[in-house]
Amino acid sequence: MRFVTFRADGAVQPGVAAGGQAIGLAGAGFPDLLSVIAGGPAALAKIQAWIAAPPPGASRDLAAVTLLAPIPRPPKLICVGLNYRDHALEAKMKLPATPTIFAKFPTAVIGPGEPIVLPRSSAEPDYEAEFAFVIGPGGRHIRAANWREHVFGYTILNDVSARDYQMATTQWTIGKSFDTFAPMGPCVVTPDEIADPHNLDIRLTINGERLQDSNTRHLIFPIPDLIAYLSSVFTLEPGDVVSTGTPGGVGFARKPPRYLQPGDEVVVSVEGIGDLRNPVVAEGT
Repeated sequence: MRFVTFRADGAVQPGVAAGGQAIGLAGAGFPDLLSVIAGGPAALAKIQAWIAAPPPGASRDLAAVTLLAPIPRPPKLICVGLNYRDHALEAKMKLPATPTIFAKFPTAVIGPGEPIVLPRSSAEPDYEAEFAFVIGPGGRHIRAANWREHVFGYTILNDVSARDYQMATTQWTIGKSFDTFAPMGPCVVTPDEIADPHNLDIRLTINGERLQDSNTRHLIFPIPDLIAYLSSVFTLEPGDVVSTGTPGGVGFARKPPRYLQPGDEVVVSVEGIGDLRNPVVAEGT
């Protein structure tokens, strides 16, 4: 299934995108996607029956609704830095022996089509195409071998970064958490639709120019390792989003640097999930 969150007639609800339709789930008793995730297998079984024969008014033309971030307020938005060898090399940083972890605040999250707002205070706003996974059943001290039991699905994230803020200190969170700096979507795809999450093409274009082009097989720390490492430190909760890092080709490492500009259209594409499109505007416009 492909889960979305959408707005129609002023109301926001979770849904399933299928056959060009957004089938709303509010009538099935799910106020948001977090409630679906927390509901586990019983919720998925109920949703399967609901979408097989949706009641009148539950389905909307997908093109006529406004898609939001599938999880507009994730409990935690966990990011992995330097997780592709080529990106670590272009950043002139040592390959990590353990995962490099930072956070983005939930106020940074926006959905597909929403504008990335370039802050007046930063001169170096950058892009980062990323493949992300969503935690289903959570827990502590999860074994790497059991990782599949803890993944609800997969989505796309653009880890927009103010490099001047990020590099001003050794802590990256401040440069990563400006409002609108976490575009997410367009959907969360359940694992049954992704044969191998460690073999997916990932790319980014700006105004049609391809600037990043890689595959998730090049991840230094794959999903099992990340789940085991993160859960050894803190409790993973249903709906937590883990963004797995960006491949080479980011703006600050180019010569000359290629930072985001007002008027750009940024598209992050991940095989099997789709395209995450966002325009870029200056703050105050």
